[in-house]
Amino acid sequence: MDLENIPQTLPRFSATFDPHTLAEIRRAAATGIYDIRGGGTKRKLPHFDDLLFLGASVSRYPLEGYREKCATDVWLGTRFAKKPIHLKTPVTIAGMSFGALSGAAKEALGRGATIAGTSTTTGDGGMTPEERGQSQTLIYQYLPSRYGMNPDDLRRADAIEVVVGQGAKPGGGGMLLGQKISDRVAMMRNLPKGIDQRSACRHPDWTGPDDLEIKIEELREITDWEKPIYVKVGATRPYYDVALAVKSGADVVVLDGMQGGTAATQDVFIEHVGIPILAAIRPAVKALQDLGMHRKVQLIVSGGIRSGADVAKALALGADAVAIGTAALVALGDNDPAYEEEYRKLGSTAGAYDDWQEGRDPAGITTQDPELAARLDPVQAGRRLANYLSVLTLEAQTIARACGKSHLHNLEPEDLVALTLEASAMAGVPLAGTNWIPGQTF
Repeated sequence: MDLENIPQTLPRFSATFDPHTLAEIRRAAATGIYDIRGGGTKRKLPHFDDLLFLGASVSRYPLEGYREKCATDVWLGTRFAKKPIHLKTPVTIAGMSFGALSGAAKEALGRGATIAGTSTTTGDGGMTPEERGQSQTLIYQYLPSRYGMNPDDLRRADAIEVVVGQGAKPGGGGMLLGQKISDRVAMMRNLPKGIDQRSACRHPDWTGPDDLEIKIEELREITDWEKPIYVKVGATRPYYDVALAVKSGADVVVLDGMQGGTAATQDVFIEHVGIPILAAIRPAVKALQDLGMHRKVQLIVSGGIRSGADVAKALALGADAVAIGTAALVALGDNDPAYEEEYRKLGSTAGAYDDWQEGRDPAGITTQDPELAARLDPVQAGRRLANYLSVLTLEAQTIARACGKSHLHNLEPEDLVALTLEASAMAGVPLAGTNWIPGQTF
């Protein structure tokens, strides 16, 4: 054997101590502070891509796309509210605050949602005239921070969303770095300008579901029982959280999985707390069914919704509607490759969406810098968002018709199969080619 010609062993990275992990250890050792970022989890998790629809064939018949109707509308808040919300599409815009986003971006979200016939949500930090003025249907978020909260805005909203938790940080509060706290943001939040802000992780006036019930009744009294009351929870213990929200009097429950999250918090929190939305929907639906409240209390799910297929799968698993955040910002124009050179100067790249917390967004969306914010045309950006929402709705409608359904809400778990054992167990649908669901006996 010619030992001289044997190739040298190539360097081999550890699966545990990979380059990113090593870089994080070095950064932590050099700075003594944890990493903060936005954009939700980046790890690969079981998601809607692990499910497939069973389209119609001999045993089922499809609906003709041009001649047979497939409805897409949804009613939200029908349990107690005098004025429930009626939307043309089950795709809504999740809460993203003025402060995290520019005023122009908030206006664009309102414009796009209104064109599409759906709702948008204020997020933390209060209600801006731009957003209220351009949003036909606006949901007001009532958060632990109480930033910008006042009874007049509660009455001006079309619904109120009591935020108990968020998917990217259930049990924790968000952060808004000082460079994004401009004069206007500071005034609306009653904060000092330019100082980092950490939102509270829990409401100051309750310690459990009994207090939540009292708070919901107070909000109903303030709004004369007109407005639907949502309760938003991060996906952790969905069965019990949804059941307690319903028992506390919620009209709508919003369930947020860990793939979502446009706001900033600790990287370790984003990547290691919470569960995927795929794992959360079925326990949430089971809680509603056990209480006899499925479809009576509506369920909105969020966290990584990207396509009409995702929308259809969420509805087939039992949700009434979905909410989008990250996808909506991309539709407005964020992380556009046209700004690649400027993203590189920030130490990022288009498509990484990991620099939103810094306030230097070249697209003018996640910033309070007047020069950068001026780059975003809210009218044009609103039209882009409306186009995207239209496509999501049409894609979901196409899938529903292929399954022989005359309404998106007629989709059901029986229409789905899973590609992996994990997805099958989480979603409660059979592994493709079998009638077996892991963990269930027949």
